Amino acid sequence: MYQDTSKLLAWQKAHQLTLKIYEATLNYPKEELYGLTSQIRRAAVSIPSNIVEGKARGSNLEYRRFLLIARGSLEEVKYQLLLSKDLCYLEEKRYSEIVNIALDVGRLLNGLIQSLGRS
Repeated sequence: MYQDTSKLLAWQKAHQLTLKIYEATLNYPKEELYGLTSQIRRAAVSIPSNIVEGKARGSNLEYRRFLLIARGSLEEVKYQLLLSKDLCYLEEKRYSEIVNIALDVGRLLNGLIQSLGRS
């Protein structure tokens, strides 16, 4: 049965990550607006969105599939954060802060995926 996904820690952390990404990308160069800025924001939004959509599907198989999609988007975000740092769009401290949140999201997603794989 469907439950309020906003109470799920993985969703809460993914939402926090998305907010941090939006905040961090506010100062990216204007020429990146339709490039890296747009791409990293879309990938970040995809993470909590897929958690919600998968849970709403009503089956563990569908939920697991959407969690795997969320995990793929998370990996995309992690690379784009690294690229942002290497292009000097993100300072090392901010990069580390956001990556640590991303790593937390990854651990939580992996735990959910594994628990659904056993059911």
